[in-house]
Amino acid sequence: MKIVRRIGVPPSSRGSTSGASCPDLFELSDGNFAVIGTEATETLERELPADASRAGYERIVVISRETLIRAKADIPDA
Repeated sequence: MKIVRRIGVPPSSRGSTSGASCPDLFELSDGNFAVIGTEATETLERELPADASRAGYERIVVISRETLIRAKADIPDA
């Protein structure tokens, strides 16, 4: 599995001056997506709806609204 491309714009285009600790989205060679975000599993797990759950190897991460909105145009429809 490899990163194929960034989805959206680089952190520097979203106002990051240092490039550190910035959320990001990437499309992978297998068609899946990878997310760099703030780990929030402990905080948000109890907020999940009753029909949602996560496996022990999964984590809940948070990305900024701007990151996702700026990526929208690059997210495939299918």
